[in-house]
Amino acid sequence: MRIRIVHDTVYTYEQPARGLIQILRLTPRDHDGQHVREWRIEPSVNGRLTAREDGFGNLVHWFTADDPTDALTVRVTGEIETFETSGIVRGAVERLPDLFYLRDTPLTETSPELAAFAQKVGAAGERDVLATLHRLVAAVHDTVIFEPGPTSASTSAAQSFEAGKGVCQDLTHVFLSAARQLDIPSRYVSGYYRRDDGDDQKAGHAWVESLVPNLGWVGFDPAHGMSATEAHVRVAVGLDYLGAAPIRGSRLGGGTETLDVALRVEQVQTRSQHQARGQQSQGQSQSQTQG
Repeated sequence: MRIRIVHDTVYTYEQPARGLIQILRLTPRDHDGQHVREWRIEPSVNGRLTAREDGFGNLVHWFTADDPTDALTVRVTGEIETFETSGIVRGAVERLPDLFYLRDTPLTETSPELAAFAQKVGAAGERDVLATLHRLVAAVHDTVIFEPGPTSASTSAAQSFEAGKGVCQDLTHVFLSAARQLDIPSRYVSGYYRRDDGDDQKAGHAWVESLVPNLGWVGFDPAHGMSATEAHVRVAVGLDYLGAAPIRGSRLGGGTETLDVALRVEQVQTRSQHQARGQQSQGQSQSQTQG
């Protein structure tokens, strides 16, 4: 599948902000399941944009504004080709040992209730790790309702589980906490998701990759209750949201900050698909005139 992405993140400040620094994890890398055809990051104000690799193997850009500003737009545009791999991730940059991803963080720390939930899922069927993860993604999807609004970037897995609702970030943290309780190395993934309805979105997407014996890393999307597919564009990984956040930054002054996000993720029709559709339409038109 060929996917085109246009992602605008707009910051507006009450007063001109000085010393503006943005850390951008917004650039995907190639692996067996995706190939980046073109990609650009364009800040709206003058400054320095430098690239480096972080400890997780993510490609990170640091943007430093030259002058005080009362508004900043970070525009990301790109085209990427994805391939169906049944959620299996191979050929990705790996900088850390697998067992590192058993570590909990303040955002993924468990509670007695969440630990009991994890153990119940683990004991509910066969001991096979892949089967357990499929049960877990379904259980999290059914238990924590997707609902924008009640949570924030600092909401923990235990808090989301207790509330029984949250956004994709929250469901991902709940899955991470439960999987690590079952001694399954798992990591947070940030990226994009091509929705079937093609509507504009207000945020990127998040899901999990868990380590499965004899398969490697496999993606699971608790917000949709399924494995990752070719509609998922993988951008960054971490132990939790903070390690894979698309944008984090700091500034001096500026007063109140307003954030607005506009995101379009759409499938691009390739030449072969266009020709096939044209032939199909021609055939249908001819058949309609035969009687």
